[in-house]
Amino acid sequence: MQNFTNLPKIPSLKTIRELPPMAKREFRNGMLFLTPWAIGFLAFVLFPMIATLFFTFTNATIESGLTHMPAFVGLNNYVTLMKDDQVWSLGATKGSLWITIIFGAIALPVGILLPMGIALLMNSKQLVGKNFFRSMFYMPYIIPFIASVFLWGGVLNQDNGWINLILRAVGVPFKDLPGWINDIHWVYPAYVIIGIWGIGNAMLTMLAGMQGVPTDLYDAARVDGAGGWAVFWNVTFPMISPVVFYNLLLSIVGLFQYFLVPLVLNAGTGNPGGATMFFNLYLYRVFFGNHNVHYGATLAWLMFIFILIVTLILFSTSRRWVYYAAENP
Repeated sequence: MQNFTNLPKIPSLKTIRELPPMAKREFRNGMLFLTPWAIGFLAFVLFPMIATLFFTFTNATIESGLTHMPAFVGLNNYVTLMKDDQVWSLGATKGSLWITIIFGAIALPVGILLPMGIALLMNSKQLVGKNFFRSMFYMPYIIPFIASVFLWGGVLNQDNGWINLILRAVGVPFKDLPGWINDIHWVYPAYVIIGIWGIGNAMLTMLAGMQGVPTDLYDAARVDGAGGWAVFWNVTFPMISPVVFYNLLLSIVGLFQYFLVPLVLNAGTGNPGGATMFFNLYLYRVFFGNHNVHYGATLAWLMFIFILIVTLILFSTSRRWVYYAAENP
């Protein structure tokens, strides 16, 4: 477990008043430089959160505007949420929450394991042209995401996309070609492929973690006769586990907020067969499509609660597999 005993304590008002004049001036200047951030946090984070929580207990709509005070409806929005099949349904057409979870179960392992594997390759001493390959893998990450989505929409086109043209060239019959974003059986693999396009940042952070592993640990492992897998599992992975944890946390939060790809490629309709009606897309349609502020705010708080629960679970399990070199044994 981490040792928090040596962390600096938050100064009390009495401690601040007793500071020497120069220290008081430095403290005052520090608070002054923090003021823009504090104003931004209050105006664009804390106040909107409080406002959306208030809206969940009202019947507010966009049409009502700011001049009409919404009526208090108690827990009606939460009762509606608990009965909403478009969130919870496990039938033939899954609810948006389950669609998000199912897609996450497919995309999350790919989004973690693939960049880790590429980082291992980029860290290999035998690789020629490391700088070139690192740049090529990272470059797609800096391309505007909307442009990337439109690009992949063309690549994955069922009739004349590059992937299907290649499959036809190697002998796959036209009738057997995947429909990709228009096929309920292929739409998730298509979205995963699009996600692979942007793994450069995760690859780079994992590569940085691997390059920070002390070489004497590798030497000791080889002296003990450890093979390639044993070296990775007992040396590399424990040392980069904080980076893996960081990327895993960001990926989970991003998956719960998955929105732009289905909005652009499938026009936010949920097609094919409702398989792309992700939770955040459903929230967007309720809030901005139906102008239903009160129920949209309720969905937003449900997403916040789910992300908070998953994050707490992840942090509670991290002590068993995330290793920090500065920890006391």
